[in-house]
Amino acid sequence: MSRAIPKTGSVTALGAMSGTSLDGVDAAVIRTDGVTIGSFGESGYRAYTTEEQQILSAALGQWSGPAAEAATRIVQQAHEELLAEFTGVDLVGFHGQTLAHAPRTRGTYQAGDGAALAKSLGRPVVWDFRTADVDLGGEGAPLAPFFHFACARHIGATGPLAFLNLGGVGNLTYIDPSFERPEMPGALLAFDTGPANAPLNDLLRARRGMAFDRDGAIAKSGTVEQGALELFLAEPYFARMPPKSLDRNDFSQMVALVSELVDADAAATLTAMCAAGVAAGMQHCPTPPDRVLVTGGGRHNPVLMEMLSVSLDCPVMPVEDTGLDGDMLEAQAFAYLAVRVARGLPTSCPGTTGVRAAVGGGIVSLPEAQAQAG
Repeated sequence: MSRAIPKTGSVTALGAMSGTSLDGVDAAVIRTDGVTIGSFGESGYRAYTTEEQQILSAALGQWSGPAAEAATRIVQQAHEELLAEFTGVDLVGFHGQTLAHAPRTRGTYQAGDGAALAKSLGRPVVWDFRTADVDLGGEGAPLAPFFHFACARHIGATGPLAFLNLGGVGNLTYIDPSFERPEMPGALLAFDTGPANAPLNDLLRARRGMAFDRDGAIAKSGTVEQGALELFLAEPYFARMPPKSLDRNDFSQMVALVSELVDADAAATLTAMCAAGVAAGMQHCPTPPDRVLVTGGGRHNPVLMEMLSVSLDCPVMPVEDTGLDGDMLEAQAFAYLAVRVARGLPTSCPGTTGVRAAVGGGIVSLPEAQAQAG
């Protein structure tokens, strides 16, 4: 029996996100018509095991081959296990796991098969969100800004504000909520600010077998190596005008810059690099935002949050201060984007990815394997 997607009105959408931090899969439900947010629903999480993380990490940068195939099997299984727990859902937004991202050369590659997932779940699945944007000259990232615009409206923001996502890679969305639609010129500016948690997590995993710096405890006991920080900020990426995006390992040399430092100093320096990249990125905003709302794992690091507060000229706070869920915001974003794709609405524009014109990416796969372009 076909599970058709309603063409009008609000629908219940389930979004999933497996980010560059490689910690696991987030899933969240929202009620939306693809324009406004009606309500937020339940959420869930499926952690990757240490062995699964190792397989995923080994596949980073791979466009094909055995390592990519092994990673795809893990991504597929983890999503099937988690998403099958949800009921009463009209459609699913499936991002997959980014293994390689080089929009100016080879394109972008997210591991995962949305058609197979649709068959497994018995629900329509929207997936492959980034390819259409890249094909039209865009960076293919970040994709959450259209959802951030809806969130700004949802929380009643009237002045310019910014969402800062600190996952494996940092990305910033500047929003002027006075505009009617997110694709209107001036409504949004979005770009990757630089590495966020990924280099620090990788360093601690290699040196101490730790997944991350809990509460910033290691960085707090260290001293920032200013020479390494200056070399980091000399990277040409920071001088490039946005929109612009990064692959997870584009700044792998950061770890080399701190390789001879003791653990605490290395952690402090990598944390400072994340904050410095954000501060450099803020210079590109049309006007200073009224506030910066921080999402992603980085907001749980008090050392990083303090560094941001000192270096930015506006209040910095976790998104929870506005009633939003910083752990599930990206999963919610792909639920929202799935509805937009299904209804032919744009999901990116020149201000968010540098694409030549507003475009709606994505493929819609029905449970009966009757796929249609989004």
